[in-house]
Amino acid sequence: MAPKKLSCLRSLLLPLSLTLLLPQADTRSFVVDRDHDRFLLDGAPFRYVSGSLHYFRVPRVLWADRLLKMRWSGLNAIQFYVPWNYHEPQPGVYNFNGSRDLITFLNEAALANLLVILRPGPYICAEWEMGGLPSWLLRKPEIHLRTSDPDFLAAVDSWFKVLLPKIYPWLYHNGGNIISIQVENEYGSYGACDFGYMRHLAGLFRALLGEKILLFTTDGPEGLKCGSLQGLYTTVDFGPADNMTKIFTLLRKYEPHGPLVNSEYYTGWLDYWGQNHSTRSVSAVTKGLENMLKLGASVNMYMFHGGTNFGYWNGADKKGRFLSITTSYDYDAPISEAGDPTPKLFALRDVISKFQEVPLGPLPPPSPKMMLGPLTLHLVGHLLAFLDLLCPGGPIHSILPMTFEAVKQDRGFMLYRTYMTHTIFEPTPFWVPNNGVHDRAYVMVDGVFQGVLERNMRDKLLLTGKVGSKLDILVENMGRLSFGSNSSDFKGLLEPPILGQTILTQWMMFPLKIDNLVKWWFPLQLPKWPYPQAPSGPTFYSKTFPILGSVGDTFLHLPGWTKGQVWINGFNLGRYWTKQGPQQTLYVPRFLLFPRGALNKITLLELENVPPQPQVQFLDKPILNSTSTLHRTHTNSLSADTLSASEPMELSGH
Repeated sequence: MAPKKLSCLRSLLLPLSLTLLLPQADTRSFVVDRDHDRFLLDGAPFRYVSGSLHYFRVPRVLWADRLLKMRWSGLNAIQFYVPWNYHEPQPGVYNFNGSRDLITFLNEAALANLLVILRPGPYICAEWEMGGLPSWLLRKPEIHLRTSDPDFLAAVDSWFKVLLPKIYPWLYHNGGNIISIQVENEYGSYGACDFGYMRHLAGLFRALLGEKILLFTTDGPEGLKCGSLQGLYTTVDFGPADNMTKIFTLLRKYEPHGPLVNSEYYTGWLDYWGQNHSTRSVSAVTKGLENMLKLGASVNMYMFHGGTNFGYWNGADKKGRFLSITTSYDYDAPISEAGDPTPKLFALRDVISKFQEVPLGPLPPPSPKMMLGPLTLHLVGHLLAFLDLLCPGGPIHSILPMTFEAVKQDRGFMLYRTYMTHTIFEPTPFWVPNNGVHDRAYVMVDGVFQGVLERNMRDKLLLTGKVGSKLDILVENMGRLSFGSNSSDFKGLLEPPILGQTILTQWMMFPLKIDNLVKWWFPLQLPKWPYPQAPSGPTFYSKTFPILGSVGDTFLHLPGWTKGQVWINGFNLGRYWTKQGPQQTLYVPRFLLFPRGALNKITLLELENVPPQPQVQFLDKPILNSTSTLHRTHTNSLSADTLSASEPMELSGH
């Protein structure tokens, strides 16, 4: 729940928010004044200073808290995406409940007196799994995403005919708080350059939303040529290190008149596993904002509050090699992952106050934090011991291995199993050709962990085994590509593995429902499975513990653990990869924990190796940048243009 002080602030803002919902819709308008290079809100000159917040990265109970902090920072608008795959998990099955309740989020924004700039896609990037596109699209392997492909357009049309009527009453001229809507997202960076597709989307938006709502596009400078479209207002995105004058001059070639708009002004940057934690200095971010506001530009700061990639929802990039995005989406944003104001926020508020009024009074304080532990976890059992519960429907049989998409496994893990057809006495190379592991494969022979095969790496394992030995490969989907690639990112074993000179066939695929096991079965007392003294490979550990004092936000630290997934009281916190970094702690919102001595339960699926002391701790501060990543290189990458950990990532693309 939000602190009492926030509740008081909310009550003060409530009369203001109701002005957004008054019935005099015919008097309300948000338009471009091309004669004076500005926006007009209800006929008066208007400039928005906005910030990005993703409702799908913030638990519903914290929405009001984050939105009020954004309003008290001086913002008059928020900008956010709508991830298609978050709301249509299966074709024709829609979910707008709980943390997916888009209408409640719009209402919370109105209560905080914030206008809305909506970005419904269909593609959103956002460092989100498959850029927000549902993976079930790939069940048609030949589909061409983000083009005029009839199969893709049919799915898009069906989705928008559900989504857009829901938001229609929330358009500003209808009495709501949505002042503008983006069509697609950075389409010029995709490479397809299909203007027919963009025209189709524009026509669909107009047919479902009418002529009054302002529709716009957003692209990086290099993407304006293919991303802009006549009839849609053109905006650009860039960060504090970029040449503002040069980029706005280029923008004028595509949008000669009207307000200058930076739709994504980067306050920080994302993190990849194996890279350094990204930061942007307060001085650089504030200076860039002030320079744009002096020009009269409207600006959206991306991100103002980043949040968390809970569960399996992180995306990935392909920049020289496959790069998976971390669980934390802190982004070095003005409001931290845990919702706390940072020095960057106060500095930005000072800048904004030079150009428009900001709410009076102090900003809400940081949330209370909690420390606990260390806690020693207990072995529950090897993943293979629970196969019947993890895949109650039994395996799918095929001569060659099938992808996640072919067996309708959207995210998480799938186990591939076959049997050795002859005895292997000498250590024999085992690998998957043509970069066919998407994304990490944990290999076991008769239940004994042998090692890892990884996407974009040349590694081979050396295996031995008897005829009839069971060969298990647990494949982890580390997040589908979310930016820049116009190729479909299928998951699983894309090629049949090879042992020596033998192509392995006769596979069983077990799509695993690990979240169901943790949530429903692990609370029961399951029989223990025999295990070696020092278990390795995919193994479950758990611990129950009380919290005797008050509960606060906290950060789970896993020193010595390698890589895996964590659940708190059945809630999937996301991935950890302690060995790889940079992220070393996982954010645990306080509402996930039971107070007053009630028992809490933490469950880990460690995929590789367990520390000698299987302990975890809850800290009162996050650790987002481990020193272990500072000098890491990747010498075995398949790509010649691999980026080392110390090289800066290019600033383009959401």
